[in-house]
Amino acid sequence: MRGRSMLPTLRPGDLLWVRYGVEPRPGDLVVARFVDGTVAVKRAVEPRPGGWWLLSDNPAEGVDSRHRGVVPAEAVLGVVRRRLPRLCARLRTRPTSE
Repeated sequence: MRGRSMLPTLRPGDLLWVRYGVEPRPGDLVVARFVDGTVAVKRAVEPRPGGWWLLSDNPAEGVDSRHRGVVPAEAVLGVVRRRLPRLCARLRTRPTSE
């Protein structure tokens, strides 16, 4: 994950476990593709006619449905199921001595 739009929930460098093809529920973090092709992690706030209303947890930093409108349901690619914090990600990718 990069960027600051989902602070404090997610931090730059966090790894995410995403389940694709799952129907989101309000409150879920989702991976979505905006009309311009940008793929981003946002919070699914509510279903609306034509798709989902997605918001950033850090509205001062993020571009979301307030700027781009409803995201079609088929453009919501997956639901975030787990977060691996940056510190843990660094420990897991540390080179091992042989």
